[in-house]
Order: sequence, then structure tokens, then C-alpha cells
Amino acid sequence: MTEFVTKNEHDDQTSIYFDIESDKIMAIGEKMEAINEQAYMNGYNWEAFLNHYLKNNQPKLLEGLDTDSEAGTYVALYDKSESDKAEQLIGIINTLVNNPDSIYNFLRDHGDNIEWD
Repeated sequence: MTEFVTKNEHDDQTSIYFDIESDKIMAIGEKMEAINEQAYMNGYNWEAFLNHYLKNNQPKLLEGLDTDSEAGTYVALYDKSESDKAEQLIGIINTLVNNPDSIYNFLRDHGDNIEWD
């Protein structure tokens, strides 16, 4: 895990919390909005971005994915039996955040096709 992504195991679900209000994530979000004005990065728009990213790069991770995002947090949920998918999603979020140019490039290429909040 990182300081902005945590995983919790529940009775029947695995949840991933992406704290989009940390300073690092807020800075990335500001640059994303500068690239595409629709990309004001609240929890709902992180959900839209990540769903589109997964659709293009890891579509199998969308299978069984449920979300419960709010304005200040992106929350992903998988059945506990699919905790390997949760781990993969955490890895993708970490990779993206630690290589923000990949976010910006994807946004430039696909931003107009994302269903923003």
C-alpha cells in the first residue's frame, strides 16, 4: 500500500480506498484539469478516468468491479474471492500516480471519450 491507497478486507468484500485529497493526488488532479477542463478530479471523475483507463488497458479488472465513490474519495469494491483483482488495481493506481506523465498522456489521448461527472 501507499499513503494514498489502502485495502480493507471485509466479510465478503475487498475495498480499495484511494485518498484523492492527499497533496500529491491533488497536484496531479490540478494538472489534469489544466489539460482537460472537464477533468476536475473529485472521486466521481477519478472513477470515470480509472474506468476508461481500465477499459483500454486492463478490461478484465472491470469484471466484478463495483464502486462507491464520493466527492473526496474513490472507492473500488471486489468480492473477496477476487482479491487478486484488487491487488492489480492497487498496482495500477500506484503506477499511474508514481508516473503522472502516463496519466497526462492518456488524458490527452482519451479525455474527450471519458464520461466525466
